[in-house]
Amino acid sequence: MKNFKYLWMIGLGVTILVIVIPIILFATPDAVNAARDPWASVPKRNPAVSHASLIGGEFTTGQQVTQKCLECHADAASQVIHTTHWTWESAPVVNAVSGEEVTIGKKNTLNNFCIGIQSNWSGCTKCHAGYGWQDATFDFTNTANVDCLVCHDQTGTYLKGTAGNVADGVDLLAVAQSVGTPTRANCGGCHFNGGGGNGVKHGDLDSSLYFPSATVDVHMGEFNMQCVDCHKTEDHLIKGRAMSVSFDNTNQVACTDCHDKATTHTDTRITSHLDTVACQTCHIPTFAKQDPTKVEWDWSQAGQDLPEDPHSYLKIKGSFVYDTDIVPTYTWFNGTSRHYLIGDPMDPNQTTVMSQPLGNINDDKSLIFPFKLHYAKQPYDTLYNYLLQPKTVGEGGYWTTFDWNSSLEAGSEAAGIAYSGKYGFAPTLMYWPITHMVAPKTQALQCTDCHGETGRIDWQTLGYPGDPMVWGGRK
Repeated sequence: MKNFKYLWMIGLGVTILVIVIPIILFATPDAVNAARDPWASVPKRNPAVSHASLIGGEFTTGQQVTQKCLECHADAASQVIHTTHWTWESAPVVNAVSGEEVTIGKKNTLNNFCIGIQSNWSGCTKCHAGYGWQDATFDFTNTANVDCLVCHDQTGTYLKGTAGNVADGVDLLAVAQSVGTPTRANCGGCHFNGGGGNGVKHGDLDSSLYFPSATVDVHMGEFNMQCVDCHKTEDHLIKGRAMSVSFDNTNQVACTDCHDKATTHTDTRITSHLDTVACQTCHIPTFAKQDPTKVEWDWSQAGQDLPEDPHSYLKIKGSFVYDTDIVPTYTWFNGTSRHYLIGDPMDPNQTTVMSQPLGNINDDKSLIFPFKLHYAKQPYDTLYNYLLQPKTVGEGGYWTTFDWNSSLEAGSEAAGIAYSGKYGFAPTLMYWPITHMVAPKTQALQCTDCHGETGRIDWQTLGYPGDPMVWGGRK
């Protein structure tokens, strides 16, 4: 028996020497290094070409600069006009709730921030990748109005004004000569300021990401990654999908585009979570880490002559609540969502969910995902019981007249819905996925952050009988 024991030990040793050690020495490092190298899956780009000596002359309009760009980049504008950065509208997709084929996007969807762009084009389209979208007649086929500079300016001085046209005082020659690969400054100029100000909408996108520390965002802070490193771009089609204006998950960015599930984690206690928990849930413990984000907006309070503060009250917009360093709300998410669409019926006595992630505990494609919740009170038609689109910007808009009735009449006409002349304010809610502001791995959530009596997750709301550490996980 003793001899057998020794023979077994010798056999095990030979196995380790012959099979296991070569795997560790020769196979594992490549996989591990690829998983841990932050640049392994990032596109390799040639250095940007200096345009200082390539562009000359005098420019008085943005369109003139675009024409100059097209002399060398002949296909660029025709590529741009087929992207959602230009159309602000999706291709037709099937609404998972109604089964009908619809298009959805900033162009035609209500939200519970500034509510919608119809009748408000000249103000909202300051962030459009084009020039001159001031009303419903804008020609989306006219490549002459593509704005190259908003994404490629490297001076930091380029500004857009009413209807997306170039703001007064911009030195167009200097900006045109500076162009290069888009940076966080280019993308952030619009995306950090969605909803009318810094950090208002998303909660995980704000000005702290221009020059963040590693603790604010490890990708941008420690490694100086740019937005386009993850939001990879081909023929001007930028990878990424905002749930607030999308039904589907097409062209979405995922952590696993760069991080291999099989090799990123070696602890089986962690890998056992990967089929039910999104990467963001553990790796983004809080959002709005430095700059506050809006969590409540009450339009019914607008129009009063009260002391003003951009974080609590503005006469033109009503009252607000902001917060910082927020623990997300967690729910199941399979990458698709449902949306309130213009003209949909609603119950003013219930909170209308404007954008809601789809998924549940029995859906194998669903993961527990972190969200920001934004609550609002916004106008609705008390006869037809649907939410209304107010005109706020420009002549006749609420921000000029402070007359809800006339602004709702004008906005409804632009949106193509009837207005009874009777309005009230109803509660609404939007979910905003949290996917930026990734913390260093040493700050990722630990077991007791979620499990136990003080855990942050409401397991019963997710469909579990209780904490899965006690009751077991998804079947």
